[in-house]
Amino acid sequence: MTETATQRNGIDADGLLATIDAVKQDPALGSFTFKAISAWRGGTRNSGRIRGFIQAGQPDGSRSEDFVLEGDEPPVLLGSNAGPNAVELLLQALGFCYAVGYAANAAAQGIELTALEFDVEGDLDVRSFLGLEGPRPGFTAIRATARVSSPNATPEQLQALCRYVQKTSPVRDCLANPVPVETALEIR
Repeated sequence: MTETATQRNGIDADGLLATIDAVKQDPALGSFTFKAISAWRGGTRNSGRIRGFIQAGQPDGSRSEDFVLEGDEPPVLLGSNAGPNAVELLLQALGFCYAVGYAANAAAQGIELTALEFDVEGDLDVRSFLGLEGPRPGFTAIRATARVSSPNATPEQLQALCRYVQKTSPVRDCLANPVPVETALEIR
């Protein structure tokens, strides 16, 4: 007899529940260290690479190639539009994180999604970045709008899902709460 995984929203719901169970049994399995490498390419352009990460103290080898990202600034900020700028990538990271949270948590709850989309925007004033008097250099506000369609969930279930995803989103948590950041300098 062959067992078939329950797929909801493109998520292996049985695998998700098994992962939750495994982390309950061994909390170390929930510990990750993610990595990114950025190299300046001149002007405002940068290339980024992401590949490996560490889970429960062990390197993961599931990725055979780097994910490559290009970053730049728009011409108004002295760039050439070769890619999104860093704060746009940050907004996209929030949208990606919300989407994963919605899809996975909906799957675990038996909620089917037929459409899911996020608009994320943030307000930023570059004066402090330019060394001028002004507000903090980061976003002063971020707004996200989720648009979701489900054939089997009530509006109340979708509202509860929205609140839960916000409460458990790692990217939202990083944005909403102070995170210690250490920066070291190696002179070559």
